[in-house]
Amino acid sequence: MPEAPTKVRHSILAATTLAAFLMYLDRVCLAWIVGSESFKESLHVTRDEMDWVKGAFFWAYALAQVPAGWLSDRFGGRVLMTVYIASWSLFTLATSFSVGFVTLFIARLGCGLAEAGAYPASSSFMTKWAQVESRGLASSIISMGGRIGGALAPWLTATVILSLGDWRWAGWLYGAFGIVVAGVFWTVYREHPKLHPACNASEVALLAEGRGDFSPTKAPPRRFPWVPVLQSGNLWLMNGYQFLTNIGWAFLILSLPDYLTKAVGLSEKETGTISTLALTIGIASLPLGGMLTDYCTRKLGCRWGRRLPLATTRFLAAGSYLIALTLDSPIPLAIAFGAVAFFADLALPAAWACMQDISGRHQAQLFGWSNMWGNFGAAIQPKLFAFVLLTFDDNHDYQEGILLCAVAFVLAGVLALGINAQKQVVEETNLEATVNA
Repeated sequence: MPEAPTKVRHSILAATTLAAFLMYLDRVCLAWIVGSESFKESLHVTRDEMDWVKGAFFWAYALAQVPAGWLSDRFGGRVLMTVYIASWSLFTLATSFSVGFVTLFIARLGCGLAEAGAYPASSSFMTKWAQVESRGLASSIISMGGRIGGALAPWLTATVILSLGDWRWAGWLYGAFGIVVAGVFWTVYREHPKLHPACNASEVALLAEGRGDFSPTKAPPRRFPWVPVLQSGNLWLMNGYQFLTNIGWAFLILSLPDYLTKAVGLSEKETGTISTLALTIGIASLPLGGMLTDYCTRKLGCRWGRRLPLATTRFLAAGSYLIALTLDSPIPLAIAFGAVAFFADLALPAAWACMQDISGRHQAQLFGWSNMWGNFGAAIQPKLFAFVLLTFDDNHDYQEGILLCAVAFVLAGVLALGINAQKQVVEETNLEATVNA
């Protein structure tokens, strides 16, 4: 009787999910740190300076995606992910040693640079440590870890500051916790199932199904494959998909409170409840999205198994925005905006799995390339949204801005219909040339 597969892959998934939780906790906590009374009393930072501090993280995060992904592919995820976790944790800790604008700016800039490699590397891990038919679910669990970290950050940060009486304790505690997480990841992870001392032959065979070459000794790519990347229409469709998706989604975290208070006339309490509920519904959709793309892939094949969730969820998210525009009472609005978040996040596992399918051995750096374009969408969304309102919103009802978000989702869905998860960016013959270059 064949030996049952070991469960090492589950510990790898757990460690990666824990890192995602920490990453979003450290990313989101700043808003509640700077809003605390103890921060305002100890650091006198102007509103304009604080805008620079917040922007430093996101632009550094976007621009460092490709180099961080290349480093992970080139030198191995175990070393680099451990370095990433430890680095952003140290910068989070340094945030609480800040004495003014400059030190705060540098700390957040460093945090953004260090966090940039985490999701590209995590996506690469799942090509080795998740069975091919379970990539969607595994990716959804990692994404959910990040979303939960972001959702709990306000409550955890406020609790720490109020309990200990000083905003600096939040960064100190999160930073120290991050160093522990870095140690856990280093202990648990290995570059390949064949290299893990606790992984038996049955688990290695299970993870090798549908992967083709599963050798841990093949040389890593030395250079970023610029020519195939720039020539790949398939990858450009994914870049555009992520860019437009983030333009549509970012409204929920950046402008929804303003819309509910200023255009609908709800109280701050009602606004907070609706915003929290909407984002919580989005978190709940992630494991469902993973199971959905895995199911569709088994039934329809890889091309339509990825394409169908990617496209239909964008159209449904756009429709939910249009429904929200017809509503003005709290419960229906919570349901409508919750539906936007639900459908937006429902396709996230399919997007991760699709990038794993098309990236081959350049997984982390190509994931970083596409994720960079998505973050550019999130970065420009506030300015684009404000421009639309200033130009077209004569009665200040925000409808033109929400229509912009709906249109962005529709366009993303149209692009998704052209994405082919069976077509790799770097073909195997070209791959060998790139590896040996």
